Amino acid sequence: MSDQIRPQPGILDIALYEGGKAHVAGVANVVKLSSNENPFGPSDKAKEAFGRTIHSLHRYPVTDHADLRTAIAEVHGLDAGRIICGVGSDEIITFLCQAYAGPRDEVVFTEHGFLMYRISALAVGATPVEVAERERTADVDAILAACNRRTKLVFIANPNNPTGTMISAAEIARLAEALPPEALLVLDGAYAEYVEGYDGGASLVDARDNVVMTRTFSKIYGLGGLRIGWGYGPRHVIDVLNRIRGPFNLSTTQLDVAEAAVRDQDFVAKCRTENARMRSWLAGALAELGVPSDTSMANFILARFANVAEAEACDAFLQGQGLIVRRVASYKLPHCLRITIGDEASCRQVAHAVAQFKGVK
Repeated sequence: MSDQIRPQPGILDIALYEGGKAHVAGVANVVKLSSNENPFGPSDKAKEAFGRTIHSLHRYPVTDHADLRTAIAEVHGLDAGRIICGVGSDEIITFLCQAYAGPRDEVVFTEHGFLMYRISALAVGATPVEVAERERTADVDAILAACNRRTKLVFIANPNNPTGTMISAAEIARLAEALPPEALLVLDGAYAEYVEGYDGGASLVDARDNVVMTRTFSKIYGLGGLRIGWGYGPRHVIDVLNRIRGPFNLSTTQLDVAEAAVRDQDFVAKCRTENARMRSWLAGALAELGVPSDTSMANFILARFANVAEAEACDAFLQGQGLIVRRVASYKLPHCLRITIGDEASCRQVAHAVAQFKGVK
């Protein structure tokens, strides 16, 4: 009988997502630069909020997330009624696919885009459509050429992971304007806070009825271990997503810590400034060693090597030094290594190790 119990079409086509490696056999004290985590962790205010929640662990959390949505709205100048909170921005992406895509529909994303776009599309039986990038940067004309009446969702991460590149607000607006009327544009802003003065596309969401923005607390806020994200969109979209959101999808701990974190914008500014300083330094240091990278707007750089063999050999050498970075062959970039911007000491360790690998004195 078991051969008659089958999952929905598309699910068995999903390749399991693999997170950044965290351990190296035989190496005790590793420096993990594989998951784009904030080296400074969460703010003190977020840590204090976490401690306070232990007294209410026996209570169910609120279902409307009102306090967190209000905090996000006040900090970013948004309408709290058009915000939805989820288990990381991944859950918002899942909600969007569940609500707006299915069999015979298409979900569009770029060739070096976040792996969860493909996974979430396949999970609902939709067809993932991958669009070529130009020099590791999203190409609006190519995206539009791939769209048709079956297109229901178009995902753009801006800045993009793992390339670190981004396209202009004007290009994003041009894309939104020219999409088929049946399609939603989803702006993935996981790394938006690392770009000075960038709203992640919020103003475009306010101006149109076919654009949704997703954000996360996992990156600059240093809360990857708690899994908290949010989305902002037209009221008609948020109303639909809330109908499929589990009533208790976020715990009291998640809600309270995220609220404290988002209100501590001094910490965010400090992290953004330090990230930009060390990102520039590391990119320059590696370029001098013959390892170029595109200008990154996120908290990592995509180091490009001469070929796949050199990238893999360098990765193995770095692991031997206790330095864990991310191979990105699954993103169709097998000759590259994605290196998270850590603190100054770890960035200098990486540069020194790559110099040793290259045989530079």
